[in-house]
This record gives sequence, C-alpha cells and structure tokens, in this order.
Amino acid sequence: MSVRRYIRLAAHTQLLPVLESGEETTLIGGQAVMEGVMMRSPQSYCVAVRKPDGEIITISKPLAKVADRYPIFKYPLLRGLGTLGQAMKLGIEALQFSANAALTEEEKSKAGEKGGDAGGAEPKPISGWVMGANLAFSLLFFFFLYKFVPLWLTTQMQKSLPQLSNQILFNLVDGVIRIVIFLAFLYGISRWKDIHRVFEFHGAEHRVVFNFESGKPVTVPTAQSFVTFHPRCGTSFLIVVMLISMCIYALLPFQDFVSKFVSRILLMPVIAGLSYEIIRFAAKRPGSLLSLMTAPGLWLQRITTQTPADDQTEVAIVALEGAMELERQQGGKLVIA
Repeated sequence: MSVRRYIRLAAHTQLLPVLESGEETTLIGGQAVMEGVMMRSPQSYCVAVRKPDGEIITISKPLAKVADRYPIFKYPLLRGLGTLGQAMKLGIEALQFSANAALTEEEKSKAGEKGGDAGGAEPKPISGWVMGANLAFSLLFFFFLYKFVPLWLTTQMQKSLPQLSNQILFNLVDGVIRIVIFLAFLYGISRWKDIHRVFEFHGAEHRVVFNFESGKPVTVPTAQSFVTFHPRCGTSFLIVVMLISMCIYALLPFQDFVSKFVSRILLMPVIAGLSYEIIRFAAKRPGSLLSLMTAPGLWLQRITTQTPADDQTEVAIVALEGAMELERQQGGKLVIA
C-alpha cells in the first residue's frame, strides 16, 4: 500500500464524524466516501462509487436498527451512542469499499499509463487489519489533537495567567482552543485537492437528501437546485459536542493535568449521548433556544460541503435509489420527517 494511498485513507477516516449523518428511524441520511456517496434508509444502505473509467459500482446491504437488536439503546443518552456507533461502523465499511474501488482502480490506471508497471506490484485491496490500524491511528490522533493539546496549552497559560485558576475560565479557554484547532484543521485539510473532492460529494449527498425530503422527483437538475447545508450533518454534531464539553468539564473537580486528561476521554460517551439528544430536540423544534447550538455547524458547512458537479450528484442519486430499492424489498416505509 503506497504512502499517499494510506495518507488519503487516514485523512478521510479522521473526517468521518464530519461527513456522516447518523440517524435512526425514518430518515434518509448519508455520508461522503472516496469518489462516491453512501446513503442509508431505516433498514438498508447503499454505497455508490464512480471508478476512474466512469463506471458507477454499488454495494447494498440490509441494516438492522441497533435499538431492535439491543433494546437498551432505546433509552435517552444510550440511543445516541447506539446510533452513532452504528453510523461509524457503517462509515468504516463504506470507506473501505470506496477506497478499494477508487484507489485500487486509480493505481491500476497509472500502472497502465506507465506500460503496465507501477512499481512492479498489483495494487492490493485494503484489508480489514489495515482499516483497523488506520482507525486506531485516527483515534489516537483525535485524543492528542482535541484532548491533550488544548489541555496542555491551557495549563501552560495558567502558569503566567493566575486568572485561569478559575475552573470556568480555564475550561472556557480550553474549549476555545479546541474549537480553533478544529477549524484550522478543517480549513487546512480542505485545501488538499483529494479532500476538496470529498467535500463536493458531501455537498452532493446533502442536495440529494434535500431533494428527496422535498417530495419532488429526484433528478440531477432538481437536486442541484438545493443548498448543500443540511442540519442533520456530522459537522453540526461535532460543534455541539465541543460546546457541551466546555460546560461538562467546568463541573469536574479535578485540578491536576493527568486527572483532567483522563476524565476528558472517559466522559466522551456521556457527552456524545447528550449532544445527540440536543441535536434530536433541536431538529424537532426549530427556533428553540437549543436549536441555536446547531447554527455554527451550518455555518461551518461552508467548508465541509462544496458545490458538486452533475456527475457527483448522479452518484449520490444512484446510492439513494439503491438504498430505497432494498428498503422496498424488505417492506420498509420511508417517511418524510
């Protein structure tokens, strides 16, 4: 596996929470993948990827609801963890399929251009252990960038600014640093051509979902008339997580660096579950005070979603049609929320 290929995979894995929209029950949601889109319905999902030769390939599978398999995930806070966990699992599977389709074919094409030899080896499909190692690296990178670095910087600032001994002020500064790092990371990685294309597919996914929710026939021209900013986006979720984190951390009694760092990691499931409930509440009550917390996520989608080309929107429609066809075969009913 080439270094560039692995870096692209690692970068995309790091962006999974931004690119996916985990939802339960009756809604259509999706996720951008490499050169394609994954669309999910209540009981199925479909991944569509355009290969370098222009062919669109798909994979569709049934999707059991987490709450049906494990009733404990029907309860508040826990239902968010179940939904998000399933969304991440699907995201990894969809990413592996798209990476094998897009990157392997891309390397084959380059090999053909060089006379059939691109280093002497046929590009191999990305294996499960490679995806596992990539996921582990991404998780460690997440802990380091968004947990360790903000806390360490704030602790260093506290040495010269005694005012930061105040628990609320300390965590406010820590949270602001975390958000700045997140914004800088997103903006920086969006300048990479490969990731910019992913954000275009992200925009295509949102437009097609909007088209479906409007009740109008889902076509490329109709989908292209919608905006790319959607409230049920992982970008909005992450912003809410960061805002809730600032409030939760301010309540912790810990003073030393190690205790603060460990508690930030251990409380991730609680914060994620609470953030999911807030997003869920805000989606059902537009204009409420809590809905204001999701507004920054919509603003941030100016980075994480880009205007897609017609052929990218076509891929998103193929993914939607594949998910809906399998849904119909299973007797599922799609309801516009």
